Amino acid sequence: MTAMTPGSNLPLNTTRVTVDVAAPVRLDVSGLLLAADGKVRSDADFIFYNQPSGPGVSYRSGGGAAPDSITVDTAALPPGIERIVVTASPDAAGQSFQGIEPTATVRDAAGGAVIATFTPPRLGTETALVVVEVYRRGGVWKVRAVGQGYANGLAGIATDFGVSVDEEPAAAPVPAAPVPAPVAPPAPAAVTPPPMPPAPPAAPSAPPATGKINLDKGRVSLRKNQTVSLVKGGRPLLSQVKMGLGWEPAFGGRDIDLDASVIAYGPQRDFVDACYFGKLSILGGSVKHSGDNLTGEGAGDDEVIVVDLGRLPAEVSGLVFTVNSFSGQKFTEVAKAYCRLIDAATDEELVRFDLTGAEPQTGVMMAKLIKQFSGEWEMTAMGDFVKSRTVRGMVKPASQAL
Repeated sequence: MTAMTPGSNLPLNTTRVTVDVAAPVRLDVSGLLLAADGKVRSDADFIFYNQPSGPGVSYRSGGGAAPDSITVDTAALPPGIERIVVTASPDAAGQSFQGIEPTATVRDAAGGAVIATFTPPRLGTETALVVVEVYRRGGVWKVRAVGQGYANGLAGIATDFGVSVDEEPAAAPVPAAPVPAPVAPPAPAAVTPPPMPPAPPAAPSAPPATGKINLDKGRVSLRKNQTVSLVKGGRPLLSQVKMGLGWEPAFGGRDIDLDASVIAYGPQRDFVDACYFGKLSILGGSVKHSGDNLTGEGAGDDEVIVVDLGRLPAEVSGLVFTVNSFSGQKFTEVAKAYCRLIDAATDEELVRFDLTGAEPQTGVMMAKLIKQFSGEWEMTAMGDFVKSRTVRGMVKPASQAL
């Protein structure tokens, strides 16, 4: 049995596996069959308590006394299905995973032998979770620990994977009671009927299925720790992008030699390679550096790193963009440090992060790009300072920040 960590994967030596998801509270567990585009083919590919079976995937309720589970028969899956994601959310409406540690147990469905376990770390306000996924890579079926949380329940997960989520209909107005025909009053004073109660207001529409920022409304300006999904018009951005990094000297205008770099990591936060002024092209040319700017002078970006998202090797799931002061000056001597993401085809600025407030350090992690299990990339503004004059000293702290 293997205790998995986020991003780790194992080959499956059996065609049928069961994933039990247990927690101190009752959970709703579901499975989604995903095609190569990371979406369901139809709502029939969403397997849960109201639709407990589909081609090659079935749901079993534990009835509150045992964990709910999803069983996957890889031999019975339709040819176009590449992944099955297993999700969970607390059964109580609005409850988050704060203080609750769900554990997925992956078993051989035939004999019940435990293959692996996975407990997602650092959960908080999430109300739904993609726990694990069973996926095919190079003709081999594997299981991967995911642990990706959502703050908007299963509706957010379902919508991300293409399931239709209907808004709750507005409550029908209560019809007014028929007014009886007037009757001559027995007394001289007429009896005034009580006023009719107003019809209850219509129920509010359901909240949007996902609260993630994307590129649909144009350029996004990020604050520290804010994330944008690189999706536009419902399609992931998988073309060439440029990460421009800029700075200006401060306090007297001395030249300052800063170096922009990008560090690539695998699914287990393992170091893959780094692109910087001493190594201008990595990963088969899918990541390229513009070259070293020794002073920070001039308008616009001081150094640019071009990333071809569609050509990155499959094992690369995280990129961290860093800036170091090779000359040893602190970032308190730098003005107007920023990074911006640009569509390389159109030169349209997509995302911008202006670093406000500096610390007396020689390195800073500006932003990270993380590949999601759905295939899309997300960019998060960081602005975390580190004591390091070179990219080599950034490898460990950047890994820890993923």
